Amino acid sequence: QVKLVESGGGLVQAGGSLRLSCAASGPPISSYAMGWFRQAPGKERDFVAAISWSGDTTMYAEFVKGRFTISRDNAKNTVSLQMNSLKPEDTAVYYCAARWHTTSIDTQAYDYWGQGTQVTVSS
Repeated sequence: QVKLVESGGGLVQAGGSLRLSCAASGPPISSYAMGWFRQAPGKERDFVAAISWSGDTTMYAEFVKGRFTISRDNAKNTVSLQMNSLKPEDTAVYYCAARWHTTSIDTQAYDYWGQGTQVTVSS
């Protein structure tokens, strides 16, 4: 079973940057597609970004394109989300997730989830 732990959240002013990290334990994640999702209070959990098991393919939600970058280091069993030009509407709990092999933007497709890390962007 894959265990995921997110870190790097916090409070930042609009226009600032944060880098989220997701550390995996258990089996190596080199065969897993990884995703980042977010959930604001009272809203559904939304897809943010995903990366294929090899790192060759990335996918982004329209609202983060050009601002966020997902990356992975299979040797270190980690996935990161670099978030630039943050906006107040980016405020949410951010979750890391894993699924076997195939990349997906579908929340229901992911099998393993972290506990989330809070990102708050002040205006």
